[in-house]
Amino acid sequence: MRVFVAGGTGVLGRRLVPRLVDRGHQVTATTTSAAKLDSVERSGAEPIVMDGLDAVSVGEAVAAARPDVIVHQMTGISMAHAGKPDLKHFDRCSVPTVRLRTEGTDHLLAAAEATGVTQARTHGPGGGRLGGPA
Repeated sequence: MRVFVAGGTGVLGRRLVPRLVDRGHQVTATTTSAAKLDSVERSGAEPIVMDGLDAVSVGEAVAAARPDVIVHQMTGISMAHAGKPDLKHFDRCSVPTVRLRTEGTDHLLAAAEATGVTQARTHGPGGGRLGGPA
């Protein structure tokens, strides 16, 4: 199966991607940084730079990958305070993740629909999804 992992180098994705590869899936993993492309390749996945908050970037990345399934693992943890959440000011440090879970999810679902992907999963409870088993 061709699996597209949005947020493949993040807190959640970097653990998921190698497991998917080990199970024989063809994985495309996104990163926001060209500096992380090598680490994605070392995990056995195809790397692609994508901005989850940019609908065009998301659409182009999904179209290039031609996935069967999209898995949303994007967070803004590395965007806020260099990966160290400031729990005293949670409202401020959570903004990037909230945007990725709302706007980013909308972009992924639109790209999935535009490219014919029938299964999309997010990491949040009751997250957006298109068809297929939960």
